[in-house]
Amino acid sequence: MLPQHTTRELTFRNGTALGISNKWSGGQYCSILTAAGIVGCGIYDIRTPTEFNQAVAIARGTPAHPLVEPEDLLEAKIVDCTPLAKRYGVAIGMIGRDAVERLLAAAQQQQTAQQ
Repeated sequence: MLPQHTTRELTFRNGTALGISNKWSGGQYCSILTAAGIVGCGIYDIRTPTEFNQAVAIARGTPAHPLVEPEDLLEAKIVDCTPLAKRYGVAIGMIGRDAVERLLAAAQQQQTAQQ
């Protein structure tokens, strides 16, 4: 059986993002991709995006409550994030929805500054 992949648009107060879910036999991961960065599940490692100055915030599920669909990230607590995500207003302990809103607001500010 082939792995499963879904992508869908998610609408927030500060804009639109892509929700992504990938599943295979024995595993899964999900993320919400904005123009400024990613809110993702615990499969993501924070070291590489930090090195490349990318905005990434991580939420972690548990074996009893895994993060499977991008919507699962919305109420999950952020447990780690890159320095750039912090500069965009993401904070450890906030919920994923708030982190996505901060990244979308940062993307809007970047776009305005480029005009």
